[in-house]
Amino acid sequence: MGNADSKLNFRKAVIQLTTKTQPVEATDDAFWDQFWADTATSVQDVFALVPAAEIRAVREESPSNLATLCYKAVEKLVQGAESGCHTEKERQIVLNCSRLLTRILPYIFEDPDWRGFFWSTVPGAGRGGGDEDDENARPLAESLLLAIADLLFCPDFTVQSHRKSTVDTAEDIHSIDSCEYIWEAGVGFAHSPQPNYIHDLNRTELLKLLLTCFSEAMYLPPSSDNSNTNPWVQFFCSTENRHALPLFTSLLNIVCAYDPVGYGIPYNHLLFSDYREPLVEEAAQVLIVTLDYDSSTSSSPTVDGTTTSTAMDDADPPGPDNLFVNYLSRIHREEDFQFILKGLARLLSNPLVQTYLPNSAKKIQFHQELLVLFWKLCDFNKKFLFFVLKSSDVLDILVPILYFLNDARADQSRVGLMHIGVFILLLLSGERNFGVRLNKPYSVRVPMDIPVFTGTHADLLIIVFHKIITSGHQRLQPLFDCLLTIIVNVSPYLKSLSMVAANKLLHLLEAFSTTWFLFSAVQNHHLVFFLLEVFNNIIQYQFDGNSNLVYAIIRKRNVFHQLANLPTDSQTIQKALQRKKKTPEPISRTNSQEGVSMEGSRPAAPAEPGTLKTSLVATPGIDKLTEKSQVSEDGTMRSLEPESLPSPLEGSPPSAVSDTESWSGETSQPKQERRRLSSASSTGQWSPTSDWVISWKSKLPLQTIMRLLQVLVPQVEKICIDKGLTDESEILKFLQHGTLVGLLPVPHPILIRKYQANSGTAMWFRTYMWGVIYLRNVDPPVWYDTDVKLFEIQRV
Repeated sequence: MGNADSKLNFRKAVIQLTTKTQPVEATDDAFWDQFWADTATSVQDVFALVPAAEIRAVREESPSNLATLCYKAVEKLVQGAESGCHTEKERQIVLNCSRLLTRILPYIFEDPDWRGFFWSTVPGAGRGGGDEDDENARPLAESLLLAIADLLFCPDFTVQSHRKSTVDTAEDIHSIDSCEYIWEAGVGFAHSPQPNYIHDLNRTELLKLLLTCFSEAMYLPPSSDNSNTNPWVQFFCSTENRHALPLFTSLLNIVCAYDPVGYGIPYNHLLFSDYREPLVEEAAQVLIVTLDYDSSTSSSPTVDGTTTSTAMDDADPPGPDNLFVNYLSRIHREEDFQFILKGLARLLSNPLVQTYLPNSAKKIQFHQELLVLFWKLCDFNKKFLFFVLKSSDVLDILVPILYFLNDARADQSRVGLMHIGVFILLLLSGERNFGVRLNKPYSVRVPMDIPVFTGTHADLLIIVFHKIITSGHQRLQPLFDCLLTIIVNVSPYLKSLSMVAANKLLHLLEAFSTTWFLFSAVQNHHLVFFLLEVFNNIIQYQFDGNSNLVYAIIRKRNVFHQLANLPTDSQTIQKALQRKKKTPEPISRTNSQEGVSMEGSRPAAPAEPGTLKTSLVATPGIDKLTEKSQVSEDGTMRSLEPESLPSPLEGSPPSAVSDTESWSGETSQPKQERRRLSSASSTGQWSPTSDWVISWKSKLPLQTIMRLLQVLVPQVEKICIDKGLTDESEILKFLQHGTLVGLLPVPHPILIRKYQANSGTAMWFRTYMWGVIYLRNVDPPVWYDTDVKLFEIQRV
């Protein structure tokens, strides 16, 4: 039968279904088989031939027929899984049912009355298949999920058969050990099966159905209540699924082993179509959804057991019930970590390779999923995090993240990407090793729209952050606290900042310490505290190599004097705010000495009009997002109880303060008002008072810098007069050999603000991740135009 006839017959069956007003019996196989038995329709055909309006009409007008269609389609998948799909016809039926369910499920989920349907049992569908007691029956959802899991390890359908098989010796799907059929070499599996594009296509279709099952989460509004675990994910990742371990391993290995370059030959991707990429994307999406788990509510899934001979650590405690999270948290072998890290770094660097060897490699689009996966690995497996930071390999993750941040900074449809990049860097910056690694010289010349500089990875990070703050989209303002916290966390370890980076830090201080900025929003002065803390850390702990920064501080000394003499009388405060109304630009770009951008770079572009984006929930403030740790002499960290903080040095909120009240003693202030942009908050009810300014001005940690200026400025001036110098190289030479030993105040303890898991970020990740998945699945458009509740779809 031709493809056209096939489509026609399928369309006729759909029309019959939508026009029948009477229920069709489940036993009427002649009717139901039309949907899957004789047709060969692609998933795109199914989406075209089963319009949304018709699915909704059947749901409203003949619900029993929709229920029977779902039940029969699941039954066919169960039968396929039972039989092992040995014939071409059985495989076609499985694929047709899979496509049909992928099409229909979102319309089941969007209607609250239908949501329980898959969790109810169908009469006569007992676990044994016979007509025994119904209390033994499985809910339809469970039967469907177990069938998908079995079908993903079905010899000659989704995995290579291990037999030289004829039909009689075909492997019995129930006796095979699916751990021997893992899809790709890598973690816990050494054998790389021969690629088979038909198997890849079949896996991709089944994973798309699995992802659609999990997508019920999109139809529930965001809530801060953590009890709403996704029942589909919970069951699939439980011990009920005998394939949980091999499937977890297959998904992880397929993603991390993928090389989009095409076997290392540049331009090779132009020669053959890549069947693996859609599978890798689908695998990455399924993997991050199964790992959607709020680690803040449970004992941490991380375990530090002894090394055993298996890929997964066998140590107690057993960890979470979600086996995927459990397995992820127990990977511990160095070679497995190396494989994962190398794979993720290779894929994240792919868009960068594009820029200096255009078209040499296939450009991948799933970097956001990879960033979520990297985040989950670091958050759930502390051994992995330490492994990443143990060598300079972490820089192979850092550079792509900085590239994405810089590239997306002006694009409001990529605000979510900006957040995840910053969250990852915040998590890494809580570890001393990250700061130490940043001292490695930066020599990779990825074209980026930033000033040319010679220096280290720390310089690159500071220059990119400066660019985000001064020329990013205004929606990024809530991230400023995070960006500066990252710089504070790494500052005690930075051996030598370049002049370009030093000037950028001083320019930020200049911008943030203007009176109108300080007085125009309740939390703006925190940014000045963070920057002063950066300067204090470098002066106290890394003075020797940082003559560029010391020189920049001396040149801009008036900024520090102005801060020390900040006016606190009401009249001046009001005058500053009046001036602000005339200055719309939030941070002036003048005197930041922009310099020429790198050759070959393109400026960061705003979103194209009409681009779709999904809304995100607000992220917790920096005081909720992090907890303070103090670094001891020997480099170990101890968590600080909020009350033991040395307050005069403190530049930011102790974590004990409630969300509604800012740390510096103002009366309670609605959360959204505090998060509001500085330009908008002047319309709110809050206005700065003299007492408020005095309360934080007295805590500005200026002592160290003032002492430095007091000692060095006269010496520098004397050199200039004596030698008639205007040349900065001589002054820098003097500063390089200078010392402040014994002249500075006693060094303060190093404070690090470490990321801490909390339900606010767990909810943010859930909405971000599903938003990405919604927007990336356009062919076929699985969820498009259905009534999702987790986020709003907006057009730029």
